[in-house]
Amino acid sequence: MLHMHDPKRVSFGLAVVASLSVLGPAALAQRGAPAPFMVHQLKPNVYWVEGGGGNSGVIVGDKGVIVIDAKTTPAGGKELLEDIAKITPKPVTTVILTHSDGDHVNGLASFPAGLTIIAHENNKKEQQAALSAGGRGAPPADRLPTQVVSKNKQNLKIDGVKLQALHWAPAHTSGDLVVYLPDQQIVFTGDILGGNPGDPLIHLEKNGSSEGWITTTKGIAALHAETYVTGHGDTLAKAAIQKRVTDTEAKRAKIKDLVAQGKSLDEIKAAVDPPPAPGRGAGGGRGPAFASFTEVVYRELTKKGA
Repeated sequence: MLHMHDPKRVSFGLAVVASLSVLGPAALAQRGAPAPFMVHQLKPNVYWVEGGGGNSGVIVGDKGVIVIDAKTTPAGGKELLEDIAKITPKPVTTVILTHSDGDHVNGLASFPAGLTIIAHENNKKEQQAALSAGGRGAPPADRLPTQVVSKNKQNLKIDGVKLQALHWAPAHTSGDLVVYLPDQQIVFTGDILGGNPGDPLIHLEKNGSSEGWITTTKGIAALHAETYVTGHGDTLAKAAIQKRVTDTEAKRAKIKDLVAQGKSLDEIKAAVDPPPAPGRGAGGGRGPAFASFTEVVYRELTKKGA
């Protein structure tokens, strides 16, 4: 049994470098040594694990362990399992996926066979599409979701743990799933929210939606919860989430007004976005593959003929 002197933060092992399908050798060299995985305890049976990709949740049930999201690579998935083994000898029996991005699902390659893998039905479709396109951004075919959520709210009881799987609308992706533990007042948001301030990241290529993000985040903020574990970075409190909704609604409304005035995308970006920091692209450092929030809203509105 592990003895934790600091119940909020315990470091286990060394983090795995990000997948070469995500970062090239030059990027890895610039980033230097990877930060260690950090295991944070929220409740006697609930943890979140930082590092090696998206944040993961660990919930210790009566006889087994529920994991939320599985890191970026097989090595990261293996390290996550090793960290869980330091928390409890109970086996991992269930994985819940918040969305289909590779940094949350690819570590499943190292998880044991025969697990229950729960995801939104659109998440499974996105992973199947990734496999059909060559496999980038998806775990092996034998680690696809085994149980899909098709309703907006599904009450689950897994190994004595009550939780809700929630989906309001396409937001970060079309297959987002929020995991809410009502008894512990903890929410796992996936990449709908990140611990760092800034605009939401919407994947248009996965049919995400800025309007859906606002609807979803309002729903998240309305839950009776104290702690929100984000997809990346630190946890958030309810007030911070409510402010993000307010700020995002205001920015989207301003973009909509400028679109109605016939402004171009470049003109709108100049009006509503701060200049990018040195060394960062227009997407706020998220890389050239991701459209900025302003571009996402502009494309949504112009596509609709607004």
